[in-house]
Amino acid sequence: MKRAITALVLVPIAVYSVLFAPSQVFLAVVVLFAVLCFREYARITEAHAIPGYVAGILILVAPLNQAALILFLTALAALCLTMSSQDFAHGARRAAALVMGVAYIFGSWKTAILLHEIDAPAYRNVAAGHYWLMFALIVNWIGDTGAYYVGRKYGRHKLAARVSPGKSWEGAAASAVAGLIFGMIYLPLTITGLPLWAAGAISLIANAAGQVGDLAESALKRGAGVKDSGTLLPGHGGMLDRLDSSLFAMPVVYTLVMLLAQIR
Repeated sequence: MKRAITALVLVPIAVYSVLFAPSQVFLAVVVLFAVLCFREYARITEAHAIPGYVAGILILVAPLNQAALILFLTALAALCLTMSSQDFAHGARRAAALVMGVAYIFGSWKTAILLHEIDAPAYRNVAAGHYWLMFALIVNWIGDTGAYYVGRKYGRHKLAARVSPGKSWEGAAASAVAGLIFGMIYLPLTITGLPLWAAGAISLIANAAGQVGDLAESALKRGAGVKDSGTLLPGHGGMLDRLDSSLFAMPVVYTLVMLLAQIR
């Protein structure tokens, strides 16, 4: 019940922010979600939080051609922070976690902004970028729902027992099927001229990326000895728990859309 109530709150916020909100509101929501995700990530990994917030927000608001430079400077700053640590080995781990977290969290959200800003005429649709981003978010939310219910009832074969004992191959297959059905209905309706085969292929790849992202975040939590990244979302854990799949799906969808634009 808690999961359903949380979803009823989050989904309308996501739909409004992505499809209807002014660009300034959309950017503010992205910054908020990214900061909340990084806050939980930093708690899990003991990464330096303040430099991560500063670097990450700069990446979000900077032009794309400057984002890589900011990440490079963040790596240099992280190395300098190592010198201030009493335990250099521990300091090096925190520095590495900082750089990885900025790339993982804020880099992924940067691709959300890039998806949102895709040049519409290339797809003959006035809101193509908005719809692509909505797809990148929802494809794994729907997949997660299919995996949760099918996996609970029919899950027999463990997907990655060491990383996430509760996940099964049956649940993973259900997630892929649910994401595929959603994508093959949603994308042709919203992205004018997109072939059905392309919608299906993108849906499967995005869903697979999201499932890998879910497992990657589970590995982080297992390494830190925690069950959830936080307690912000009842029934889901933390913000990072809810968006871990999207953080992998959004960059993959953006890459696929750019490749598709070149082919077309």
